[in-house]
Amino acid sequence: MASFDQDVVGQGPEVSVLDKDGVRLTVDDAVATVSLTNPAKRNVQSPALWRALAEAGRMLPGTVRVVVLRAEGKSFSAGLDRQAFTPEGFDGEPSFIDLARSDDATLDGTIAGYQEGFTWWRRSDLVSIAAVQGHAVGAGFQLALACDLRVVADDVQFAMRETSLGLVPDLTGTHPLVGLVGYARALEICATGRFVQAEEAVNTGLANIAVPAERLDDAVRDLSAALLAAPRDALVETKALLRGVQGRTYDEQRTAERAAQARRLRDLAGVGD
Repeated sequence: MASFDQDVVGQGPEVSVLDKDGVRLTVDDAVATVSLTNPAKRNVQSPALWRALAEAGRMLPGTVRVVVLRAEGKSFSAGLDRQAFTPEGFDGEPSFIDLARSDDATLDGTIAGYQEGFTWWRRSDLVSIAAVQGHAVGAGFQLALACDLRVVADDVQFAMRETSLGLVPDLTGTHPLVGLVGYARALEICATGRFVQAEEAVNTGLANIAVPAERLDDAVRDLSAALLAAPRDALVETKALLRGVQGRTYDEQRTAERAAQARRLRDLAGVGD
């Protein structure tokens, strides 16, 4: 099992920045924490929650280098609130039936708006860590996949249930899932809707580390501290290099490495832009 032992993260008091619609954002110096705060309903998701997640991303101070995504209670997130499948849907929101009857541009724009809560976690200037316990189903699975890294409790149960409901995963989860476990396993996971537990998650690359549930917060703090120990600009450049690998040929990646290293050398020598 990997270890990330470092000094304690955080230098000052934690400040609450946002608390609405089942999402809380707090900031402690270079570490921000986004918490799902509806444990009584297993942190089910809704359009209001997705908008709050997007707002949290917009409200991050420039000092933040690491973002931790966590959830209160025994389950990370049981996925989309089943109220979405009722004719009335959520108060003040278009129901799925209403969406199905809308024109192409409206339907596409609505889903794109939902996705905004899932897209900012991989920003080049941040490293995001999902701390996942219990069930992470459907939208919950996709939210964990939105992060750069995943630390899981030994009771974790990932599942992609959209296909079983006649839908597809549409909250940005398909690209990282295939990148992590490969096409064949990703197809099998989505098509069957089966649970992926901690050991398989680590063995297939879905999770970086699995720990006992009572150690989850400690493991995330250790990993956050290890990330903060690296110089920010070097980590930003390294993340950008690795994120771009899938879209580049071998020779294009070599070129990108040279350009990134030239920027780092000039910056360290004090002759950069």
